[in-house]
Order: sequence, then C-alpha cells, then structure tokens
Amino acid sequence: MHVRRWWEDVVVAHGRLPLACLLLGFIVGFILIRISVRLIRKQVRWWPGNVRAGDVHIHHMVFGVVLVLGSGVGLVTLYQSTVGVISACAAVFGVGAALVLDEFALIYYLRDVYWEEQGRTSVDAVFVAVAVSGLLLLGFHPLWLLDIQDFRDFKADPNVPERLFTLMFVAVNLVLAAIVIAKGKIWTGLFGMFFLPLLLIGALRLSRPGAPWARWRYSARPGLMRRAVRRERRYRRPVIRAKIFVQDLVAGKPDVAHVRRAAEEELARTVVPAPPAPPGSHPLLSSRKIAD
Repeated sequence: MHVRRWWEDVVVAHGRLPLACLLLGFIVGFILIRISVRLIRKQVRWWPGNVRAGDVHIHHMVFGVVLVLGSGVGLVTLYQSTVGVISACAAVFGVGAALVLDEFALIYYLRDVYWEEQGRTSVDAVFVAVAVSGLLLLGFHPLWLLDIQDFRDFKADPNVPERLFTLMFVAVNLVLAAIVIAKGKIWTGLFGMFFLPLLLIGALRLSRPGAPWARWRYSARPGLMRRAVRRERRYRRPVIRAKIFVQDLVAGKPDVAHVRRAAEEELARTVVPAPPAPPGSHPLLSSRKIAD
C-alpha cells in the first residue's frame, strides 16, 4: 500500500513515469544480457549462443545502439503523445542503453575485454547510470536547490538580485565540483552535484595522491603527499575489496582470495604519488597558497 502511494504521489504525479520505465528497462535489460552471456560462456546447449554474420561476431552493443536510436527517434517525434507511449519508448531506450553500457569497456579500450579485469569498467558505467537515474527518479537533480523553472521565471519576472544569486549559486557549485574532480574524487563530485554538502567536504579534504590537484599542490609538500598516500590506502582498501567483490559477482564467480589479491594489486597500481607538474604548468594554482 505504501509503495503504491509512493508510486502515485512521487513518480506518476510528478510526471516521472517515463523515467521510471527507463530505469526499469535499463535494470531488466542489464540483468537479462548478463544471464545471456553467462549461458553463452558455459555453452548451454538450449541457449541460442552468439549472433554472427558470417565469421563476424555481432556484439550485443550493436543491438543496443539500434534500440537507443530507434527509441530516441520515437521520443523526439512522439513527444506530444500519451504518457503510455512515451513510457514505452523510454523503456526501450533503457534496454538499449543497458546493452551499450554493458560493453562500455569495449568502447573505452577499443578491444574485447569483457571477461578481463578491464571489463569491470562496464560495470562501473552501469552503476553510475543506475545511481544517477535513481536520484533523478526520487526528485533530486544536479545543482541541488536549483530548478530549471528559476530560469524560465526570469523572463516573466526578471528579479536582478534573485538572478545574481542563482548565477552565483550555479558558479559556486560548478567550481566546487571542478575542484573535487581535480582531487580525483569522481563519485563525490558526481553525487555532490545533487547534494551540496558532499561538494564542500570533498573540496576541503585532502586530494587523492594520483590526482591532478596533488600533482599541482603536493609535489613541493612531501608531508601532505605522504598523508594523502597513507589515507588513500587505509580508506580505499575496504572500498576496493567491496567493489571488486560486487563486480565479480556481476561479471563472474566471486572469490575471496581473488578479491584480496586484486584489491592489493589495484592499490599498488593506483595509489601512487602523482609526478611533479612541469614548472609554470598551472600558474593560478602555483601562485596562490590555498589551504588543503
């Protein structure tokens, strides 16, 4: 009963049914394609197997592109249709997006790494897409309190102080997000666009040691660099283990020994001090002493 009321009050009443269908289609499409590729890998007899055109293996990403393009054209041309039609197109778009992002690593590395370690990039992309879609479905949106209606109201009732405040708010959010991302905290920067306190925390705390910020600001301050490396290893170890376990659970059979070994390998590979920046490569940050 509570779920139905939430669905009607939060999703349907606010016009988010197409977004909900997109997210549902994305999740269902991702689950089904993962089941399919596992059955293909195990060479189950009753499962159709890979799709081929002669000797060419057609990746499911190709079908995803077709679905995304077809449903995208439908969303553009039928935007004045009923909610049901738009929601159906959105669901197909979600399925197509799932097929594409499931092979995101193929796009990124330009080679088939689906079952290799680099294939986890696809899982990361799927997690990001689901997280952002879920936040939008719950009513959150980038730039936190800012509403697109604020810009529309400028034409009807141009209030100069309010306009200046809105523009300053946008500028502050974007600057903080840029700082957080420069510190190597991609997830914090992403979700901070929905929750401003995360941007503030991410901007004030130490940078990750391999990030551009550390390269610009910590090269001449070895104490800060050592602190950044120690803290990164301490905090990242359980996070990386959990991430690898979930990725292995989705991509293949999880193994505790492999999770621990892969986590230490990733820490040794990624948690390293950034090389010093060339002299004068970033004059703005080099000329000012900003508290870290």
